[in-house]
Amino acid sequence: MSEAEDFEIFLAAPPGLEPVLAEEAREAGFTGVVVTAGGITARGGWADAWRANLCLRGVGRVLVRVAAFRAMHLAQLDKRARKVAWGEFLRPDVPVRIEASCHASRIYHQKAAADRVARAISETIGAPVVAEAALRLLVRIEDDLCTISVDTSGEPLHRRGHKLAVGKAPLRETLAALFLRQCSYRGGEPVLDPMCGSGTFVIEAAEIATGLNPGRSRRFAFEALAGFDAKAWDAMRQGTPQAAPEARFFGSDRDAGAVRSATANAERAGVAGLCQFDCHAISDLARPEGPTGLVIVNPPYGARIGNKKLLYGLYATLGRVLAERFSGWRVGIVTSEAGLARATGLPLAPPGAPVAHGGLKVRLWQTGPLK
Repeated sequence: MSEAEDFEIFLAAPPGLEPVLAEEAREAGFTGVVVTAGGITARGGWADAWRANLCLRGVGRVLVRVAAFRAMHLAQLDKRARKVAWGEFLRPDVPVRIEASCHASRIYHQKAAADRVARAISETIGAPVVAEAALRLLVRIEDDLCTISVDTSGEPLHRRGHKLAVGKAPLRETLAALFLRQCSYRGGEPVLDPMCGSGTFVIEAAEIATGLNPGRSRRFAFEALAGFDAKAWDAMRQGTPQAAPEARFFGSDRDAGAVRSATANAERAGVAGLCQFDCHAISDLARPEGPTGLVIVNPPYGARIGNKKLLYGLYATLGRVLAERFSGWRVGIVTSEAGLARATGLPLAPPGAPVAHGGLKVRLWQTGPLK
């Protein structure tokens, strides 16, 4: 791997939130950022792919485009695949699996396409191609253009390695980070989640405030690539120490088990000293002492509770409590139904784009500072 290399890096995002990830990537110093369907593209070298995995909170997966060429038939695919410099990024002793897709192309048989690329790899550098391999190579043929990418992430990036205890319908950390960014949260104010579940919003906010990299505790697929520089990676992972923030982060839930899980997750993430989790109902929610901040909540919705009348009552109670006790605080509500959001009675702005979550489409509803 050469630091001077420059290639296209695809950063996957939940459809609907691509512009939010693009904003984060630009702020983090990534160049050539372009919004596309299902994510964004940027330009850079291998070190930039490492850094994207390590530090971008909203990205779900990082793919590096290693080759692109026209292929009108399988023989041509076979010939051109053998010209790819596989040895520059694949190791002969590390198994790889091939996943192929074909759209609007003369090559339409996905398995045959995968087999030709697999044969090219095994016969040129000797790397074993195994269906269960952890290292993944993606072959996409669209309009006769074959694009080959390496999945540098491995496990999806929402798996930070800290949230071992989860509740029902947990929100992915990557999605929580993007919703926090949509709410203009950058780490300098308190955050409160009155239905915190396993603590995702609270812990994510605390990590942002402390400058902790989301990928600091896990391994990545790129560590098994040829030319990987473990010393350079260790230096990158160290990061720059950041002063402890003044803001504090609060979560509550009526489920004592959820509160215990959130507390344990915060401890594993290293932010327990900044977080406070309490067990009580929404009606007992109290405003924390100190400056105003952001209330962000992912309440039950849709299929998560059968009795809709109970849901409307819950949202109404939430809205009343926030309106009466949280003057000056902003509010973000993630829900699948407009009627539930409006049941809060809060002065909501038009919602964000629909985003897939738990088999439903959810939106982020926001207020300005409550009066």
